[in-house]
Amino acid sequence: MTRFSARSFKFKLVLYFGLLSLLPAAAAFWGFTSVAKQSEVRRVDARLQSGLRAAVTAYGEDLELATREASALANDPALQRALARGDARAAQGLLSSTRHVRVESADFQVGVRPQLAAERRVRVVGPTALLGYVIASVPFDQELLRKAKERSGLGENEQFVVVHRGRLVLGAGWTQAPLDVPADRPITVSIDGRRQRVLVAATRGHTGEPTLGVIAPQAAIDAAAMGIQQRLLLGLLAALLLVALVAYVEGRSVVRTVSSIANAANAIARGKYDERVPVRGRDELARLGNAFNQMADQLQFRLEEVESERHRLREAVSRFGDALAATHDTDQLLRAIVETAVEATGATGGMLIGVDGEVVEVGTPGVGADQLELPLRASKSTFGTLFLFGRHFDDESRLTAASLVSQSVIALDNAKLHRIVERQALVDGLTGLANRRQAEDALAAELSRAARFGGPLSVVIGDLDDFKAVNDAHGHGVGDTVLREFAHLLERSVRDVDVASRWGGEEFLLVLPGTDAEGAVQLAQRIRDYVENRTLLTPEGASVKVTASFGVAEAQGESQPAELVAAADAALYEAKRRGKNRVGQAPAAVERP
Repeated sequence: MTRFSARSFKFKLVLYFGLLSLLPAAAAFWGFTSVAKQSEVRRVDARLQSGLRAAVTAYGEDLELATREASALANDPALQRALARGDARAAQGLLSSTRHVRVESADFQVGVRPQLAAERRVRVVGPTALLGYVIASVPFDQELLRKAKERSGLGENEQFVVVHRGRLVLGAGWTQAPLDVPADRPITVSIDGRRQRVLVAATRGHTGEPTLGVIAPQAAIDAAAMGIQQRLLLGLLAALLLVALVAYVEGRSVVRTVSSIANAANAIARGKYDERVPVRGRDELARLGNAFNQMADQLQFRLEEVESERHRLREAVSRFGDALAATHDTDQLLRAIVETAVEATGATGGMLIGVDGEVVEVGTPGVGADQLELPLRASKSTFGTLFLFGRHFDDESRLTAASLVSQSVIALDNAKLHRIVERQALVDGLTGLANRRQAEDALAAELSRAARFGGPLSVVIGDLDDFKAVNDAHGHGVGDTVLREFAHLLERSVRDVDVASRWGGEEFLLVLPGTDAEGAVQLAQRIRDYVENRTLLTPEGASVKVTASFGVAEAQGESQPAELVAAADAALYEAKRRGKNRVGQAPAAVERP
């Protein structure tokens, strides 16, 4: 009876322990299978994204090369003459040395227009009008898909397709199948009754153009996930059998040990990471307790490490975002980019080589077996290349570095545009001289400096004589050339401390600090002599001669900018009245009343 009771107890103990272990094991099995399926989907998505990115980049490079060929052909005088004459044969001959390029004009079209391609148009402009277009286009065809597949590293069942206007227009087996999916986001859809994982590239700024996509069978993903699930199930069953055997053999000792382990595990699950299992003896149960304690130690250490890494990464990204938003200084931005990339990826060092040869180094570049090379490129603008060095960069570090570079390129491009806007606000677009606003600011500053520290200050107003007649006789294009030539002469004639500006129309203003009226008159006379002896040839071969008149005024004391300019303008008017092509001088220094 006692033997039967012992056996009954052991059976009940095994059954109880098995049931006790089954629920958390089933929960773990469900969780692990869900994670395994998601992991398999992410793995396939990452491969599809990588392959699609490589294919789109290669296609973009081909299209950029074709666009450069189109630009070179559009600037070819021979093509311009052919379009102007309507000579299709001559235009066809010029296309013989180019690929993926055709020519269109109002009179004819030459070259092959691909049925399915992205296009970039380059205008061909003659002396007076638009002559036509040179169109660069790289076709989407089976050869393109084959090359993309060879270079992408995709699986055997994964393939590239071409999508246009919500339909799959090129790809083995599914031509003209509907495929209206969001761009740059993997999604599972049904194509011809079969579920497929699809990723379609976006058409950046060219809505309506064909684009590349990549397709993987969802069945293969599900099969791989199912295989993992089966292995996990087998592992779970084996673990349950082992637990039952240990429970049967060890009896109450196992129950006590497992209870203590379960209690410790529950405590850790509630956030008490310092909970440990009491260990007694040196048997297998003691080793199990030690192993659990070591696992808890490692878990606590890893959680602290992960939290510290997340905190460090958040701080680095926050500082980086503040730096990008706070400055338009390219040098500061480049240093902030390197410092943040090194800190966010845990690199031993980083180096950024700019397009002008400048080098920014942080840490110890060159140390480490692994290296990342990240170009800083936005559309057609290149800002350099970032190199990161370290012992090992995992996928998360690589994605972090790529994300930082993407944000950096936007900030650098904004800084570039900011500098352009600043320059445009102060520089005349036609002549490249200071505009009226900058000239007024410079004159006010120089007058204030002269009033404070003493010394002469003169201004010269120059005006091209009968400039309207030049425009009427030769056209505004020749008139603009005359203005630019006159501006270049003024720029070459003044010192670094002087300011040469376009005051308005054909009038120009020189601000000459430290120069009295006599010196200003001599300068104006030299410029007048040069202009009088200068002959400009138009594109048609006609000669253009112009003269210029000048007004000079000197200020001292508390002179005001408007008064000084008015005095010089009056002297200019007097020079015009006396016959033009001469230098007039204000009768006396202008002072504030």
